[in-house]
Amino acid sequence: MREEQRRGWSVTAILFVTLIVCFIVQHIIEATRGYGFIDSYLALSLDGLKQGRVYQLITFQFIHGGFWHLAGNLLALYFFGPQTEEMFGRRGMLGLYLASGTIGGLFQVGLAALFPFRFFGGVVGASAGLFGLIAAFAARSPNDPITLLLFFILPVTFPAKVFILIEAVFSLAGMFGLFHDNVAYAAHFGGMLTGIFFVRGSSWFANLNIRRTLTRRRERETAPRRVWRRPRRRAEEMGSSEFISREVDPILEKISAHGIHSLTEQERQILEAARNKMAKR
Repeated sequence: MREEQRRGWSVTAILFVTLIVCFIVQHIIEATRGYGFIDSYLALSLDGLKQGRVYQLITFQFIHGGFWHLAGNLLALYFFGPQTEEMFGRRGMLGLYLASGTIGGLFQVGLAALFPFRFFGGVVGASAGLFGLIAAFAARSPNDPITLLLFFILPVTFPAKVFILIEAVFSLAGMFGLFHDNVAYAAHFGGMLTGIFFVRGSSWFANLNIRRTLTRRRERETAPRRVWRRPRRRAEEMGSSEFISREVDPILEKISAHGIHSLTEQERQILEAARNKMAKR
């Protein structure tokens, strides 16, 4: 409804460009200071955390092990970034991405602490954060289809809940050493758990908040009224400018921060009333 609400880059676009820029900077550092600098200071490792390099929980999410590693993560971000950003808003999507990456990294480091001879070396890549986005998408829209290119040729379509279940099984299998590769399966699994908890936990807290709100409302309704308050002006009595500034703008800010799914039924009715007002002008 307002043009200014559509300006600016999406968080998905910002992350997309940031990952590419970081990949270029990473190669410049490797060319000038060697890969050992990346592995010691920017990749996530148990030794790094023991030495107080807690910042590695963030930096490892923005460096990659090669072009195809980056390309695969960018492809996942391209498909699932806009979906989750629309669901949870800009702040919600960015927070979910970083939290999933951080918790996924801690899962991988924890596994390295338990089995130091099997899991060692630095962890790099945005996969944990992206698996958090995919899992949150699957938890919010479990029956929506996800199409994959098997061997980059054959299209295979799954419901989102089936896809994330398959990925969870693969991650668990990798964590138990069934695959002999350099994939951080524990980071993927930790990211997925974070995404699922983000959705389920948000619903639980939202229901708890609704119950508290209803309880307070009942208390206000049953309490004796001591002060007369001027009734709120109805939408029909307000001019278009006043109605938009007082009623619509706060709703638009809420959509920008938390996504359209966060609106209450009353707020949706206000937007519909605003649309009708604008149509009559």
